[in-house]
Amino acid sequence: MKTPSHWPSHPQSLRSWQLARLRTYLRDTVLPFSAHYGRMFQKEHLSPEMLRSADDLRRIPFTSKTDFLPGSDGSDPVRDFVLVPDRAVLSRRPATILRALLRGKAAVAEGFEREFRPLLLTSTTGRSSEPVPFIYTDRDIENLQVAGARVYGLCGATREMRMLNMFPFAPHLAFWFAHYGGAEFGTFVLGTGGGKVLGTDGNLRLIRKIKPDVLIGMPTFLYHLMQGAVSEGIELPNLRKIVLGGEKAPAGTRRKLRALAAQMGAPKIDVLRTYGFTEAKLAWTECPFDEDAGSAGYHVHPDLALIEIVDPKTGEPRGEGEPGEIVFTPLAARGSVVLRYRTGDCIDGGLFHETCPFCGAMVPRLVGEISRTSEIRELQIGKLKGTLVDFNRLEHVLDNAEHVGTWQLELRKQHDDPLDLDELVLHVTKADDCGEARLREMLNARFFSEVEVHPNRIEFHTEEEMKTMQGTGTQLKEVRIIDHRPKGDGSMPGVASPRSALSSPSNS
Repeated sequence: MKTPSHWPSHPQSLRSWQLARLRTYLRDTVLPFSAHYGRMFQKEHLSPEMLRSADDLRRIPFTSKTDFLPGSDGSDPVRDFVLVPDRAVLSRRPATILRALLRGKAAVAEGFEREFRPLLLTSTTGRSSEPVPFIYTDRDIENLQVAGARVYGLCGATREMRMLNMFPFAPHLAFWFAHYGGAEFGTFVLGTGGGKVLGTDGNLRLIRKIKPDVLIGMPTFLYHLMQGAVSEGIELPNLRKIVLGGEKAPAGTRRKLRALAAQMGAPKIDVLRTYGFTEAKLAWTECPFDEDAGSAGYHVHPDLALIEIVDPKTGEPRGEGEPGEIVFTPLAARGSVVLRYRTGDCIDGGLFHETCPFCGAMVPRLVGEISRTSEIRELQIGKLKGTLVDFNRLEHVLDNAEHVGTWQLELRKQHDDPLDLDELVLHVTKADDCGEARLREMLNARFFSEVEVHPNRIEFHTEEEMKTMQGTGTQLKEVRIIDHRPKGDGSMPGVASPRSALSSPSNS
């Protein structure tokens, strides 16, 4: 991906350029038409002109998931994040006046429609709270097309390639990002709707018929599907790329997918991750990289989004290449708009601005593994005090474990008693003929070395049993961590893995 000529290449110049775009965006588009941010800026005595440096961004209070929760009076704050145009304000824009003079009032009205009329809706998955809808206008769909086409280019796609988009057909960012990006890039992308629409058999029939060069989808579903393809003797020697989103996909997961591809006759492929979330209405990707050197990170679109990294506890900004929580601000969105949105996603590398060592792009890059702050939980395993368990680390342990195919972590209460101790049950399918006793011993050791607890039980299942347990083909996302504790302990059932659009791509 070449850096567009209008993007400054120096990091400080790029941030100044982004801040100038932000000031214009806030002044002309967000503050006049956003009920939430209009009130906020007035309350904080803020104006766009005060935002002259990266440090000034701290003047804008964070937005988070709690801001979308219904009020005690039944009010719906989600509506206050949607830009609702005031024609009187719009008509005073210099650009509007010039357009009216040159093209007439009808062209002005059509421009307002394209900019602000809702045309598409996606929503969060709603596993830990009610789903939150996000509105797209024609302008947002243009952003989706531009960003999506860039992602296809960064992944090394060509127009001659045939691709299967196996993200679930739903009001979910990943599917629509892949769809609009492929149409803009100009390549053949067939949306199967994932397992929920055609089922595993239907997707396998399409693989036989289309013989795709690229598979796009969620890691767990693609793993199940490719295992089925291998067992049926399907060959796919022309497969060149697997593009992942919607769930985390650490090195172990990517290694397993490459091994399955090799069994289908494709010995060398790129397995690339994307990252995105519903609130961004965008996604980012890695470029093809040398496996020995490691990924260069997710390449951000600096004209469409301003990314910050902050300390997850204090909210203070982190420096270049320092780990922290990802904070998102759009620079061109319409419809639903969030400013300084705290994603709850933490990256262990940080934000980098130097030239990408693989593709040469001079764009900000999010480097490292992404995890969710909400996945660090206190479990009452002992009688005296709770134990903090980092499920992000456990996911990486299991995804990277040898001999493990797919898995699910289940939280229970002993004897189904809300007042009893918590139990951690690991459900596993084997990837090879490793003995159960040996694998049980290895997994117990890995658990203890990472989080200093042992699972109460390790249970082995067939591939078909695990597909049913994870909801493969029936759920929007495969359930890899599930909370079956009685609701009396205040727990939320159906814990989701971190989102990412496509990883995400986040929330995807």
